[in-house]
Amino acid sequence: MRKITTLFLLLPLLLATLALQAQKADPVADAIKAFPYQKSQDVTPVLAAMQAWGKLEWKKFFRYLQDDSLKVKSAYALNAYVNAVADEPAKKAELAGMLSKEIAYAKSESTRILLQSQLNLLVDQSTVNQQLSALPKLPDPVVPAIVNPNGVQQLLDLQDQMEKVANPLEKRNILSQAARVPGFYSFVFVSKALADPDVSGQAALIVSRLALADENIRGPVVRKTLEAALPLIRGEDSTILVTKVNGLLRKMPYDYGFVSMFNGKDLSGWQGLVGNPISRSKMKPDVLAREQAAANEKAKNDWVVKDGTLMFTGHGDNLATIKKYGDFELLVDWKIGDKGDAGIYLRGSPQVQIWDTSRTDAGAEVGSGGLYNNQKNPGKPLVVADNKVGEWNHFHIIMKGEKVTVYLNGVLVTDNITMENYWDRNLPIFPKEQIELQAHGTMVAYRNLFVRELPSGTPNTLAETEKKQGFHLLFDGTNLDQWTGNKEGYVVREGVVEVNPEASGGGNLYTNEEFADFEYRFEFQLTPGSNNGIGVRAPLEGDAAYVGMEIQVLDSEHPRYANLERYQYHGSVYGVIPAKRGYLLGPGEWNKEEIIVRGSRVKVILNGTIILDGDIREASRNGTIDHKQHPGLKRTSGHLGFLGHGEVVRYRNMRVKKL
Repeated sequence: MRKITTLFLLLPLLLATLALQAQKADPVADAIKAFPYQKSQDVTPVLAAMQAWGKLEWKKFFRYLQDDSLKVKSAYALNAYVNAVADEPAKKAELAGMLSKEIAYAKSESTRILLQSQLNLLVDQSTVNQQLSALPKLPDPVVPAIVNPNGVQQLLDLQDQMEKVANPLEKRNILSQAARVPGFYSFVFVSKALADPDVSGQAALIVSRLALADENIRGPVVRKTLEAALPLIRGEDSTILVTKVNGLLRKMPYDYGFVSMFNGKDLSGWQGLVGNPISRSKMKPDVLAREQAAANEKAKNDWVVKDGTLMFTGHGDNLATIKKYGDFELLVDWKIGDKGDAGIYLRGSPQVQIWDTSRTDAGAEVGSGGLYNNQKNPGKPLVVADNKVGEWNHFHIIMKGEKVTVYLNGVLVTDNITMENYWDRNLPIFPKEQIELQAHGTMVAYRNLFVRELPSGTPNTLAETEKKQGFHLLFDGTNLDQWTGNKEGYVVREGVVEVNPEASGGGNLYTNEEFADFEYRFEFQLTPGSNNGIGVRAPLEGDAAYVGMEIQVLDSEHPRYANLERYQYHGSVYGVIPAKRGYLLGPGEWNKEEIIVRGSRVKVILNGTIILDGDIREASRNGTIDHKQHPGLKRTSGHLGFLGHGEVVRYRNMRVKKL
């Protein structure tokens, strides 16, 4: 009896011991204890251990994910693991398969949303349709259907949903859906979430990955967004991702990127309509200025801004851009009311049509997006792709030369059609003019207006004045036929020569021809902290700064160059004659420079100011400033060149005259 009593007394202790041992032997429970974490070193071994888990461990983990007392830590652990295996295809595919199956067993909607949002981060764009077909369908508005392959309609739906939801989980799910749609339109939508503390970190990851995946996602809007996203990037892959984004920002082109046409607050960048391109061209400047001022005053009442949307009141005239455009790509959302009628003028001419398709009396049943005023060339859209009246639609308009292409809600409706000149049908469309939002007596609203100017693709030519002066082109914007050297390190892109640091750090590129005395004109664009140089009278071998001469091309005002020697600043003859400071335009701006060499005299003119004018023979008579040998100073002729130092610099309009 005493033994049995003792056994009963010891039983609770025994059970507690067994429970404690079982808990200690639970690698899954141990793993999720580390989350949420503050320091990456705290979870690095945990994430490594998770990669070795088998089916039993993962089964237990997903059970914990549905346990109210453990789901928060488990959710953090899952998100960290998703980031950790993002660059490991095998583990990534394995996890995606498990998540796909577990979604079907989720006990709550919030768990299903969480699992799917993590799956969305793993799925590659190339397999997204296969993955989607395998997923259980969730009810709207949590997961909208993908209406067309490019996701434009999906993004329109997601924008509507985002305006209605307040739950952070629903917001995160919406952003995960948007992350699967590539392109600038998705980038813009997700970027708005950077200001929302509930989802700012996720938005930062998505915009970064979208930009890294598409070189057309660029320009001032993108640059500003990525700079705002960088400090918000968290997670195990943050170091790698931040490094990649910083690298992208350093080399991202400044030209031919999307810019916002509407700030969501007022009519900045827009003006009232005065006449048409032909009548305006005939007005005297003072008359045009007077007419423009009156039109601008009237436009303030005809066009209003409400909740970030640009709206036409139904009374008044067109609203026009102040800037004129040649070839461009235009993105814009629009919405009309019952019996609505509007349009978008391209280069000051009517028009890409917008209307209520129920207006059969006006022929609107053909749909929006056609070139309404064409007579000789097709004017009707290929298909009807309009959303219901009162819903948002999206135009993607591309105009190159006389040709116009229009996508409506992701569907091609006008395919490379010549746009006719409505104002004088004997003339081709104007090469450059304003973009206009048509006022046609009915309500119309616009949002998300972005434009990207496109390079013409035509060879550059010399101005007549420079031809008469004896200059000839060294680069026509299309090829490097007049150059030799590291042509892999210098590429022709969008009409400019761009240093490609990924190929031998850029290296050196020289003219085929040698020059003795000359006048050399060119333009250059710096990137932050960039370094290059102009080789003068240089041989094809050796360090041109010493065996020839180097005129510095340098973002010398960047913080990384705070301790430069005076002979190293931009425009200096490196190591020999220092240049004046204060006349260099910063990264993204095009600087104009002229180098004139006569005998031993060198003059450098930067943006219209002489920043160097000196004699290399006199400057080196008692030794050079840098106390190094510069045998190239004695050369009387040689090649002109670009001297790369590992950063992106862009050059254009290179022309030279022998003296």
